[in-house]
Amino acid sequence: MLLTRGLKSLLPHVLRRVIRCNRLSISNTSGMAEGYKQANVVILHKSLADDFEKFCRANDGPLPLLYRSQQGDWKCPSLSSDSDIRTDCLQYRIYEHGACTGSLKSLKDYSEQLKDMVTFYLGCSFSFEKAVQNAGIPIRNVEQKCNVSMYKTAVPCYTVSPFCCNLVVTMRPIPESKLEAAVLATSELKEAHGAPIHMGDPGLLGIQDLSKPDYGDPVHLHHGDIPVFWACGVTGVEAVISCKAPLVFTHSPGCMFITDLKNDNVTSLRGSPQVHCISQDPLHFSIVSAEAAQRIKTLETLIGVDPGERGITHLQCPGELLKACLAISHAHSVLITTGFPTHFTYEPPEENDGPPGALAIAAMLQALEKEVAIVTDQRAMELNKKIIEEAVQLGILKKPIPLLSYQRESADSALKFLCDNGNPGRPRFDHLIAIERAGMAADGNYYNARKVNIKHLVDPIDELFLAAQTIPGVTTTGVGDGGNELGMGKVKDAVKKHIKNGDVIACDVEADFTVVAGVSNWGGYAIACALCILRACETHDRYLRKALGFPQLSKKVGWLSALPSVPKEEKLLKTLVRHGIRSGKTASLEMEVDGLPFYNTHSLMIEKLL
Repeated sequence: MLLTRGLKSLLPHVLRRVIRCNRLSISNTSGMAEGYKQANVVILHKSLADDFEKFCRANDGPLPLLYRSQQGDWKCPSLSSDSDIRTDCLQYRIYEHGACTGSLKSLKDYSEQLKDMVTFYLGCSFSFEKAVQNAGIPIRNVEQKCNVSMYKTAVPCYTVSPFCCNLVVTMRPIPESKLEAAVLATSELKEAHGAPIHMGDPGLLGIQDLSKPDYGDPVHLHHGDIPVFWACGVTGVEAVISCKAPLVFTHSPGCMFITDLKNDNVTSLRGSPQVHCISQDPLHFSIVSAEAAQRIKTLETLIGVDPGERGITHLQCPGELLKACLAISHAHSVLITTGFPTHFTYEPPEENDGPPGALAIAAMLQALEKEVAIVTDQRAMELNKKIIEEAVQLGILKKPIPLLSYQRESADSALKFLCDNGNPGRPRFDHLIAIERAGMAADGNYYNARKVNIKHLVDPIDELFLAAQTIPGVTTTGVGDGGNELGMGKVKDAVKKHIKNGDVIACDVEADFTVVAGVSNWGGYAIACALCILRACETHDRYLRKALGFPQLSKKVGWLSALPSVPKEEKLLKTLVRHGIRSGKTASLEMEVDGLPFYNTHSLMIEKLL
């Protein structure tokens, strides 16, 4: 028997010949024939072949199709010159009516049945291991001399009848400092599954225990390693199990077919993909293209001007707009709150900064087919209901948004509001956004910019943001322009130092992400624009859908139509004025927000953002 030493450098045709002669003492082909493509193998009856190909095309992350053979053909000339699929995998599995009934070293005894069967060769992540190592990243399973870990997930593939199954993934521990390098090394290797589909907590994929892989071997994580998951060709095995065909052959997981094709045809990226942490509990990273990230950075710069000369430049947290929007992009259900009753001597006391930005975010979330609701003060429910109804009539919203209120009735009121039956494991919302919402100061009161306590007009919605900090998987964003808004607690020291009356008015409640803008509405507009940019980013879109199904770019027209525009915002501001909602700084019922005229100030900002 040959030892594993030296197999890494053997040419593929030599390695296949050795495998054919059953002279290897290895259990998998990870690390073998470095730099050459390896393939998963599925062999099924000709009557299923067309549908299986459609299934592969619809799920090309886990099932990148390298070659489909002719019926009864044991060779694959475009992949190798002298191969025989009956003998050239280390080990095979046989499936009968959806059940694995054995393992085989050779399929020669089934040569007659194979005459009516078609072989599919599907890309494998072993193919990218050399590229990952060349980037200075350790391959832990190779170090530990074991097979890669493979797991069934709770993520459904795109169904093509009769094939219906969940995604299978491989996991490789990657040092956190090397995450971006791992993404870059694999992104363009589409035939080897491409970039990762998840980085972070395995529970987000429905994987309960990394020490118990469904296929392969457990791989030990070193201190500082992050579990990184790639789509896996063993998804094809799950697919053939699901269809319960009378007879199917596959490779045994980890025992790949080794091709003669090199992994050297990598096209250059338009800038490196970026990796950002969007949650610590559970740990979750996201991916975005450098181009999309730069555009969102430009949005952040645009809204960061300080037209009121209040000193907000001292509060800015560069990069927070991108991280906030990445977190929102991953959310399924978003809760928005707004409302700053600064004009306590008027009825209604609300100002007109906040609601337009909130509705701009809500409109984009609707276009992205996310669930969205708004929570506001009980005393302002009827007013907000009318505004939402008119926003639908104006074409700003596709449909009315559920309107909620929150009151503290017991110590666990916030938890019960945010989670089904108060169970932190079943949150109703996975992201909360506060935009120009009165925020609680350190003394428990709520202050406008003039240091007037308006607590009697404000319901304790801050408690929802405090409770969210205790619920795994729920993240929060605060948007403000003065430091006394909900979520600005992260920058409270800067507020106290640089903002007038900051020592009293500074909000004490933090959000995970803080978006500071010259006018809070601008922050809302920027979030809407950034969400549109992210959804149109191919790198991010693929990561969101776990490389399953098809790109959503056909829906881009709907996303663009949901963006704020000068005509829509002009009509909305007129609606607010008609309802007696005043400019924050001047209490004017004119076409202005925060004392700044809509025309040539707010309208110009909208145009710049667009």
